[in-house]
Amino acid sequence: MTLFTHAFGPARHEVPTGTPTVLAIHGLTGHGDRWRFLAADLPEVRILAPDLRGHGQSPFTPPWSFEANLDGLEDIVAIEDPTELVIVGHSFGGALAMRLAHRLAASAVRVRAVIALDPAQGLDPQRALEVSTLSLEHWDYADADAARSAKRAEGWALVPEYILEHEITTHLVPNSAGRVQWRVSAPAAATAWSEMARPAVAAPEGVPTTIVVADRVDPPFISEQFLADCGPDVTVLHADCEHMVPFLEPGLVARLIREAIW
Repeated sequence: MTLFTHAFGPARHEVPTGTPTVLAIHGLTGHGDRWRFLAADLPEVRILAPDLRGHGQSPFTPPWSFEANLDGLEDIVAIEDPTELVIVGHSFGGALAMRLAHRLAASAVRVRAVIALDPAQGLDPQRALEVSTLSLEHWDYADADAARSAKRAEGWALVPEYILEHEITTHLVPNSAGRVQWRVSAPAAATAWSEMARPAVAAPEGVPTTIVVADRVDPPFISEQFLADCGPDVTVLHADCEHMVPFLEPGLVARLIREAIW
C-alpha cells in the first residue's frame, strides 16, 4: 500500500549523479511534513519524507507493524530508484531506519549512512503498556489550545513556537466527538508501542551509523546495553535535549546529513 510522501529540495532529475537521496522517517504520532524545517536548512538535498501507515495522509487501514511500514518504505525506494540513500529516522522512525538498512543490504541501492535520532526500540513491555494506555485515555482534546498545552507538557516545551503552530495548523483535525485530535489512527499508535517493545535491532555491519541520544529523556528510549553492544561502524552522540531531536538540535542533524552525503 502506497505511503503518502512529502518531497523537499531538488526534483529527482536535478539530483547530481552520485549524490544520495535522504529518506526521512518520522516518529509515532508524527507525519512527514515535519521534516520541512530540516529541509529548509538543506535546500540542496533531496529529501523524501513519507507519512507512515495510520499517520497523516497515508492509509489508516491495518496492518501497522514494522513489517508493513517497511514494505511501504521499500516501495518508495523502488519508485525513486536512487543509487545511494541516507536514511534518517526519529524515535519509532529510528527503529524503522535500522530495519530498512538491513532490508536494503541485498538490493541495488547502497545505504551510505543511517542517522537514528533517539531511536525507540527494545522498550520495556510494561512501560510500553502504561504509556500506550495513558495516551489512548487522553487521545483527543477540547480545542486547539488544549492540544497546544498538551504538546508543551509532552516534551515540546522548548520546541520553537512557529513549529508548534505549524503542527496545530496542519496535523490537528476535528473528530466525530466534536473534539480535535492529531491526524493519527489511535489503533495504529497503540500498535506502534507494541512494536517498539520488540527486541532492538542493531545497525547493519558495514553501514556507517550515527545514534543520537537525547539525554533529557528519562527513562531513556535507548538502553545502555544496546549502546555498549554497538559495533565499530556506530558512532554514538549525546544531545542535551528532550526527545524531539529534529526540532531541538536542527544544526546537529543537518550537519550529520551533510557529512554523510559529502
